[in-house]
Amino acid sequence: MKVHQIKIDFHVTEQISRFVYVYILEADSLYLIDSGVFGCGKQIMDYLDSIGRNIADIKGIFLTHAHPDHIGSSAWLQEHTGCRIYASEGEKRWIEDIDLQFKERPIPNFYQLAGKSSKVDVVVKDGDKIELENGITVSVIRTAGHSCDEVSYLVDGNMFIGDSIPVKGDIPIFIDEQEIRKTLRILKDIKGVKTYYPAWDQTYTAEMMVCKLSEAGELVDLLKKTVLESDEGAELSVLVDRVCDRLKMPMLKSNPLFSRTIECLRQEA
Repeated sequence: MKVHQIKIDFHVTEQISRFVYVYILEADSLYLIDSGVFGCGKQIMDYLDSIGRNIADIKGIFLTHAHPDHIGSSAWLQEHTGCRIYASEGEKRWIEDIDLQFKERPIPNFYQLAGKSSKVDVVVKDGDKIELENGITVSVIRTAGHSCDEVSYLVDGNMFIGDSIPVKGDIPIFIDEQEIRKTLRILKDIKGVKTYYPAWDQTYTAEMMVCKLSEAGELVDLLKKTVLESDEGAELSVLVDRVCDRLKMPMLKSNPLFSRTIECLRQEA
């Protein structure tokens, strides 16, 4: 089995540019880890052409979680290939009903990124082992916190971790402090991983991952400490402003996803 990494660039707004990685597992058939944003199907198709493959070879899409930059092309790929979509129970409701996701988690340009709802064919859960072909097994590990029921996938020593880890220098987005801390412990303790594949960065060796996990833990601790020191019972927007000022991150004051991070830290204080 060979792993391919495709970088998908997109804009949240005209001013805010982001990217996400889609991974392709190449064996006799093809399997995707996440699907990028709506409209990136052609980019995936062009890449497959460049390696002598076709989208008709795609037999499955393994979604780590339901956020728009991970599910955006799932429906299009499902329609054009008949592939099966795998996702956890907790993420399924937003994948199959993106209107519900927008209602509960509105972000700019949501529909331009999320595309349309798609059907989850196989619900996965922590501990599942899914046999693909030629002895290739996908192991499912629950790594929630960034979203309600995110999962990572371990395939032949390769661990695909989606957005499971808060990243130093990026927007820290998580909705449950205890879950994100649990996820960091799970990823630290898991055995047999040679390479980690995040959705936001280069691949990591096991040694590099130790450093990333340490940085993530320090980031969560710093945010928690800052929230506790800044919280005087004021409105959430006021608390967010204070936290941003203390951390010298004024650009996050109006970010609704960062506000949810601060809110979850306040609730668990």
